[in-house]
Amino acid sequence: MPAYLLEAFTVTLGLILLMAEAFSSKTSKAWIGKAAALGLTGLIVAAFFAVGPIQKPEAEWASWPLWNFYHFEGLARFYKLFALFTTLLVVLLSVDFRSVLAKFTEEPGSEAGTGEFYALPVFACAGMMWMASAKDLAGAFVALELVTISFYILVAFMRRNVGSLEAGVKYLILGALSTGFLVYGIAWIYGSTGTMNLSDLPSKIHHLQSPIPLLFGIALVMVAMSFKVGAVPMQVWIPDVYQGAPTPTTAFLSVGSKAAGFILLIRFLTPFLAEGSPVRTQVLGLLLILACATLLFGNLAAIPQTNFKRLLAYSSIAHAGFLLLALAAWAPDSANLLGSAKAVSFYLATYLLMTLGTFFVLAQIRIQADGERIEDFNGLGKRNPLLAIALTILLAALAGVPLTAGFLGKFFVFSLAVKAQLWWGVGLGFVAAAAGFYYYFKTIRAMWWQPAASDAKPLVLPPITRYAVAVLTVAVLVIGVWPNPILWLLG
Repeated sequence: MPAYLLEAFTVTLGLILLMAEAFSSKTSKAWIGKAAALGLTGLIVAAFFAVGPIQKPEAEWASWPLWNFYHFEGLARFYKLFALFTTLLVVLLSVDFRSVLAKFTEEPGSEAGTGEFYALPVFACAGMMWMASAKDLAGAFVALELVTISFYILVAFMRRNVGSLEAGVKYLILGALSTGFLVYGIAWIYGSTGTMNLSDLPSKIHHLQSPIPLLFGIALVMVAMSFKVGAVPMQVWIPDVYQGAPTPTTAFLSVGSKAAGFILLIRFLTPFLAEGSPVRTQVLGLLLILACATLLFGNLAAIPQTNFKRLLAYSSIAHAGFLLLALAAWAPDSANLLGSAKAVSFYLATYLLMTLGTFFVLAQIRIQADGERIEDFNGLGKRNPLLAIALTILLAALAGVPLTAGFLGKFFVFSLAVKAQLWWGVGLGFVAAAAGFYYYFKTIRAMWWQPAASDAKPLVLPPITRYAVAVLTVAVLVIGVWPNPILWLLG
């Protein structure tokens, strides 16, 4: 199957879901979410059989002009699978979260306003998949805006909730600002090199009279991309938006949007970080500064948090710092070390497992305890011991405890930083990791050592959440000792 059909089928699935929603009953929209999950599962299977012009050069479509703008190789396939799998889990999470969505969108007992919530992530997923194959800055911008506009709606979806509306306004304003930086940066890069095609940039930048205009354009694009990945200096929106948005949207922002931003960042930076590039040193220096600032801000700001959703927001910023550190230590793949692009990809894959598992648990706390504070987890070890064990494993993995997937992700990042002799980054990375142990284990302490409220009831999980948390927790432990499945996907 030609690879470009993956995005076409994904958009078609989204349109079918919207049409089905328009003519369905108002009493229950859960079947739309389940249909979306079924369609996404089929697309995940199809992604393994997708081929590009390199794999099938004799095909008629292999000579189409499309391939001047659309790139398909191992890394593109990995991030398409990443986007599809993330969207599948978010849709399943939304099905269990529909009681809260209905409460803040329509009259009690009606789900009339919730159907679109299952279709919009599918359109965002299509944008993420296009970003993974971006070969041209103009095409990358269009794909990025498809993702961003979908998130504008998803963040403010609970229109009867003031926090959700406030989060939507903040996300809209800062998103529009970052778009301005991005377009202006692309204009400077085009003016300096005469091309927006990423594959043509390496030959163009060697003939520049002065690299300063190009560096200015790169800096503007980096500011815009820091909004997408949740890094300094455009990180201020994350805590408020994460707290106010519906929990499935927060999970999608935390994992899917971040991964899409990083694959686009990798595509964008690769021409400028090649050996012999006249701007390589300056770009690596900029990445190191952003990584150090992001690590410090995210981890230190997470320490005093009492709201679990805000804690995960600052945690997301901290993880962006580790990912930027891997890019600052830019290195190709070698026999005994993963390159920067694959190390970032492996880290994001482990982050997906840990974070989405945590959000499945948080959603049930929000539904059954009507709260998102750390103290709402008090006594979870007695209310549902198996769920408390699973969340303990997931939070320990986010902190980087050995024998979990999170430890391997951080290990690959530190290995690259040590090899590149980025001692400032390594030192701040260790400080950040130590801070992470403190604020993640605050929640673990609440679950096991703090007594539950007097009116707290046993926490009973619906089937989707129960199976999702079990699978993700087991995957975190398995990948921690046997990372070959993710490495195989990357290869």
